[in-house]
Amino acid sequence: MMLEPLPDSDWRRVLCIVAHPDDMEYGASAAVKTWTDRGIEVAYVLLTAGEAGMSEPPEVVAPLREAEQRAACDTVGVSRLTILDHPDGMLEHNLDLRRSVAREIRRFRPDAVVTGEYAVEAYGMLNQADHRAAGMAVVDGVRDADNTWVFRELAEEEGLAKWHTRALLVAAANEPTHALAVTEEAVQASVDSLNCHAAYLRHVEGHPDPAEMIPQFLEAGGMRAGADFAVMFRVHDLGGLASDS
Repeated sequence: MMLEPLPDSDWRRVLCIVAHPDDMEYGASAAVKTWTDRGIEVAYVLLTAGEAGMSEPPEVVAPLREAEQRAACDTVGVSRLTILDHPDGMLEHNLDLRRSVAREIRRFRPDAVVTGEYAVEAYGMLNQADHRAAGMAVVDGVRDADNTWVFRELAEEEGLAKWHTRALLVAAANEPTHALAVTEEAVQASVDSLNCHAAYLRHVEGHPDPAEMIPQFLEAGGMRAGADFAVMFRVHDLGGLASDS
């Protein structure tokens, strides 16, 4: 089934909130490159530093993964990277995590928020626990950010007024609804952004070559978008989402 084009023509800011360094790099970064090339400001929030993702001690891994993520951000035109201190591998979908999400949304004031698939089964396997907790916290956090009476301290103590996000986008969703056509240049930027995580990828046994894997992902999206390449999303209209049709 063909997907609707992503109605993003009037967006000015997009906030990507995911669990770990590298989570945005599996194809979604091609959309980020497309947005930043159009002048849309994109920021990343990582809920953890990814410190439990390698065999070395966390105090060694965290700064290494931050450096790799900053290089990946540079590749797709993202200058604003925030890494929070929730524990990698032990994220919990709780009030503390929701508060963190709501805080970052109120700070950046985006038109759209991007997160990853949070279903139990995703990406052709059983989804990792942090991905599930992060996605659910983002689902709740976009609404918390727009509610005066939830997390009152964000406004009263931190000066962060409530903010209405117009759309929630789930990347690599099991059931996508929309697609953003991207160029070969954006595809290559996505490949390059994943390759920035070289130290991490060396720890993933049998990881496919990004130069082969990423174009395959985006070609599949293109087939459903009437384009050579596209990034697919499940889009939730939170109110005020314009149509590009």
